[in-house]
Amino acid sequence: MKTYTLASALVLTSTAAFAAGSGDHSHDMARPVGEPGSLAEVDRTVEIRMMETDGGMGFDPEELVVSKGETVRFDVSNIGDLAHEIVLGTKKNNLAHKQEMADMAQMDHDDPNALRLAPGEEGEIIWTFSNDGTFQFACLIPGHMEAGMQGPIAVK
Repeated sequence: MKTYTLASALVLTSTAAFAAGSGDHSHDMARPVGEPGSLAEVDRTVEIRMMETDGGMGFDPEELVVSKGETVRFDVSNIGDLAHEIVLGTKKNNLAHKQEMADMAQMDHDDPNALRLAPGEEGEIIWTFSNDGTFQFACLIPGHMEAGMQGPIAVK
């Protein structure tokens, strides 16, 4: 497992991708984790890759460590052959939302804590971690979390 604890900001440009289409929805599930941040507030940038692996599916890095109050720009790229997403939330909320997604076949996200990308797409989430604790980032597309697309976020 890899843990990233960078101290300085690295601001990169990327193409933001946002969820759209039929079945869009918005939830306020992310508040325990923090709140949307702005580019002007970014303390550092973390690159996250989503992909299929030999043993299933995953994220690189597999876990994140951030500081309470830190604003992180996540530059996310889907280097896999399937659509993937990243959702920041509590484990409980992610599991509940995953079930909701399984019940609604064409659900897409329109949330500042979530990003769905087609193969080859890139996007970003800028997030301020205002609460300490252990949270989760996960892909809630049916079957993806079970295939390994989940990881802890330790906010200290």
